[in-house]
Amino acid sequence: MYRFLLTPRWWGINLFVVLAIPFCVFMGTWQLGRFEDRVQSHEQAEKQPDPSTRAAKPLDELLPVDKVTSGRPAMATGTYGDQFLVPGRELDDRQGFYVLNLLRTEGGKALPVVRGWLPGTASGARVPAAPQGVVTVTGDLQASENIHSDGVDARGGLPQGQLGMISAAALVNLVDYDVYDAWVTLPEAEAGGTGGAMKPVPAAAPAGSGLDLKAFQNLGYTGEWFVFAGFVLFMWFRLVRREAEAVRDVALGLVPEAGPVDGPEGGEAGPEGGEAGPEGAGASEGEAAAQDLAGRTPETAQGS
Repeated sequence: MYRFLLTPRWWGINLFVVLAIPFCVFMGTWQLGRFEDRVQSHEQAEKQPDPSTRAAKPLDELLPVDKVTSGRPAMATGTYGDQFLVPGRELDDRQGFYVLNLLRTEGGKALPVVRGWLPGTASGARVPAAPQGVVTVTGDLQASENIHSDGVDARGGLPQGQLGMISAAALVNLVDYDVYDAWVTLPEAEAGGTGGAMKPVPAAAPAGSGLDLKAFQNLGYTGEWFVFAGFVLFMWFRLVRREAEAVRDVALGLVPEAGPVDGPEGGEAGPEGGEAGPEGAGASEGEAAAQDLAGRTPETAQGS
């Protein structure tokens, strides 16, 4: 009954099922692993002390920025150089902008330093000047921003002196010296200008260290892949059952088979066929009469 499974059509169906189910299971397991990794890193982040309360270390010892070093106090020495305003940044439910200066270190590289936040718009704003001469700054270390970071303006077209994203990739096109792939935010406020005193910008938690929306998306994708694997298996069993029932019905004669079609000269249906045709009917009657006469005796014939 199940010999149909060896036909070329069913070979293709079986091959698809054999490949699809392990692939779905693999993808579901991978998504589940991503979710478990996020849960584990969230638990580790809760057990660790606040990074800002730990002792400050030289900047080069904390690079590259990762989940462990993000938020740690970093020290760097140099002189302040170019200044940029970062518009569209919110603090305490108010719109404003960051004041960012590049600290030219002794090694020649520049470290972006967010000195504080001011309310209002960045265009035409007057901000306090950066300290002169050689300074040593201690700020909370942060990873470079990307297009998915909060407050980032990736559209471009900003006025001169403004910056939409704090990253080395964005700054390398605006200055002619190397920039660290990181930045720091000062934990203490500086005196402000016409906009008032600048407020310190709190360090953000490292990306992927908490149970955010992406973590639950991984969990949802896990369920989807496993459900799809079950659906493929269900549909295969359903197709096999329907095909087997069709083969059984044919074997039991429950499905009518089309008979042969009689031709124009066929015995019963043809116009010249024995009994059905007009000439065939006459010939049959003549033969019956001849046989009847042959069977009679002369006496019988005279008596009739």
